[in-house]
Amino acid sequence: MEQRRRVGAYGMCRGSDGRVLLARGSASCPFPGVWQLPGGGLEHAEHPARAVVREFAEETGLTVEVTGLRAALADVTTFRAADVAVHTDRLVFDVAVRSGAPRPEPAGGSDEVAWFTTAEAAQVPLMPFTAELLGLPLSPLPPDLPRSTAEGPATAPPADRRQRFGAYGLVTDPAGRVLLTMIADGYPGAGRWHLPGGGTDHGEQPVAALLRELVEESGQLGRVVELIGVDNLHNPAALGPEGHPIDWHGVRVVYRVTVDVPTEPRVTELAGGSTARAAWFAPEQLVGLPLTGIAVLALAGGPAEGRP
Repeated sequence: MEQRRRVGAYGMCRGSDGRVLLARGSASCPFPGVWQLPGGGLEHAEHPARAVVREFAEETGLTVEVTGLRAALADVTTFRAADVAVHTDRLVFDVAVRSGAPRPEPAGGSDEVAWFTTAEAAQVPLMPFTAELLGLPLSPLPPDLPRSTAEGPATAPPADRRQRFGAYGLVTDPAGRVLLTMIADGYPGAGRWHLPGGGTDHGEQPVAALLRELVEESGQLGRVVELIGVDNLHNPAALGPEGHPIDWHGVRVVYRVTVDVPTEPRVTELAGGSTARAAWFAPEQLVGLPLTGIAVLALAGGPAEGRP
């Protein structure tokens, strides 16, 4: 079965009475009749926060403002007729309405939008990620779903264009030291110190991916404390081990991580990995250190929660 990836941005929008806005899938989408938080897939190079604002305008007619990052989660949808399994990384933002009146998307993915209390939402079919975020039990969807659309399930990107979702950590120990990893030769940013972490595997949740990468890159056992932000990186001519430029779009969530029992860092991933070495740094040792952009942002207080 072919495996494909996509990244989506969704919004948790609550009214003054606490009700949440949901959109119902139209007949042209893979989940007709199923309700979910408004949102959809990112365009190439698009910041997730911009994507959720765009998707809200298209899908609900509302102009919204991102006020924070709520969650990062993933799921896999199997389109058996097409023999394709689509892994979707879903970034969920808190948003506030600035103008407009709710309406469904004309000839698009939603045929109805409505405000729901949690109890009311429990009475309609919900996408699993939406039920989870509303604190509701996950109920099975009709057995004939999902349906393939005319465009196909998450069309594969061109060979010279890649979108990558990753999870990274601002990792500290009880003494206040920071753990950083050095990018190996042959990879973009070689020789710079980077946040531990990396790309998620197909079917893998962001937190699980980060803790796995932490072990592989440094031999440390970490504890994720909180989600602190999302970073967007577009490099239209990244030169890496492929040997030719690739138009890379990286979406990276950043967590605060604690290592309660630190050890001497040791790279344990297989030879040929992107990490040359790892080390603990006291705060005063960070001055003048060659850092990647995302490391600079995280050490300065973390990437913006939602704003691009």
